[in-house]
Amino acid sequence: QVQLVESGGGVVQAGGSLRLSCTASGLTFANYRVAWFRQAPGKEREGVSCIDWRGNTYYTDSVKGRFTISRNDDKNTLYLQMNNMNAEDTAMYYCAAARRRSYASGFWMDGMDYWGEGTLVTISS
Repeated sequence: QVQLVESGGGVVQAGGSLRLSCTASGLTFANYRVAWFRQAPGKEREGVSCIDWRGNTYYTDSVKGRFTISRNDDKNTLYLQMNNMNAEDTAMYYCAAARRRSYASGFWMDGMDYWGEGTLVTISS
């Protein structure tokens, strides 16, 4: 049974930093494209960042230069380092994983097979 468990969410002041973690079990983590998504209140879910099995990384424009995605395949863990955070980063953050298969770089957020339950990030002013 595949499980993705997020952690690291919380309340942080504007301009501050957080690091999210996602620990996977029940799958061969190194063979997956893994990603972070978020959903703010009243908004649709959006892809934040992705890293594939080769280490290729992708970011949505609003987080480029502020967020860094990384993975540790030995620990089956995905990370998201978030710096210089602002109110628009307030959301539930979800980890997701897609089996290793061909994909177009412009569609890095598509085709996820497994999802975590999320961790809440709140930015206070």
